[in-house]
Amino acid sequence: MYESYYGLSERPFQLTHNTNWFYASRLHKKALAYLQYGLTQGEGFIVITGDVGTGKTTLASQLLSQMNQDEIVAKQIVTSRLGPDDLIRMIASSFNLIVAENNKAAYLDAIYIFLKRLNSQHRRALLLVDEAQNLPLESIEELRMLSNFQIDGKPLLQSFLLGQNELNPIIQAPNMEQFRQRIIASSNLVPLVQEETQGYVEYRLRMAGLNSPLLEDECYPLVQQFSRGIPRRINLLLDRVLLLGYLEQHQTIKPEHVQSVINEISEEIAHQTAPSPQNIKSESVAPTAPSPSPAALGSASVQQLLDESLEQKLKLIKELDELILQRQQQAK
Repeated sequence: MYESYYGLSERPFQLTHNTNWFYASRLHKKALAYLQYGLTQGEGFIVITGDVGTGKTTLASQLLSQMNQDEIVAKQIVTSRLGPDDLIRMIASSFNLIVAENNKAAYLDAIYIFLKRLNSQHRRALLLVDEAQNLPLESIEELRMLSNFQIDGKPLLQSFLLGQNELNPIIQAPNMEQFRQRIIASSNLVPLVQEETQGYVEYRLRMAGLNSPLLEDECYPLVQQFSRGIPRRINLLLDRVLLLGYLEQHQTIKPEHVQSVINEISEEIAHQTAPSPQNIKSESVAPTAPSPSPAALGSASVQQLLDESLEQKLKLIKELDELILQRQQQAK
């Protein structure tokens, strides 16, 4: 809607990943280097963790776009709370394996035969496990057991685990020592600092075809405060800001425009969290104080509401993605 007004070739802040628009912050470069290093080793586990929206899946997509498809057969799976047997089935399905009997032994045998065939073709398999923090300990242990598939001491399957910060204590559990010994590199993604946030915004605008500054410098402290340096939050905010700029015909985005959108979002969050009439109890219940307006809330409270609402939306999106993935696998 606003693209033509600002002379953009496409929307610069879409939530869907574009491998040609990878913004390499200092930590993202480091994490990508770890992933690339892991590829050269051809064994063990690489573990990338970070908060929701910090770019783990973006890193994985970037890696997949760079690798040689003639040498590496890579598949990415998004996990829910899969037990060991269901995980094995999902892995077999991701590699499009046909299994005659519906039992674990048959699935493991099919995976091993497939990996041996790749090895005979001088190729190897790579498995990227996204949302790995959802896996029970037993399922992570199953991944370790799959890494035991070898020929002449050469591993046939390598796995990269991408997960939220909750994955770290899972890996550090006392009974995960054998798994930890097979981690050859790990990295934790943290939010962007303000300078990187500005660089991220300006980079995406340039990639969308903008040749001159659009946001005044004073906008970026507000963007940083709202987004906390998380790329997905930056995208959510800036997409709305550019829409406001188009609707109100602003050639330059000023701090008051950014603040206006933040206020709108705060109002929406406050409205969403207000109790509905059907949830109000009978008159015999002592009345409670009215919910404070966003203006009366402290900045920390507003941010907490924003965080909770965004987390709920992201959780719903993730659950829908997992359901779609499961339906697609069942259809195969």
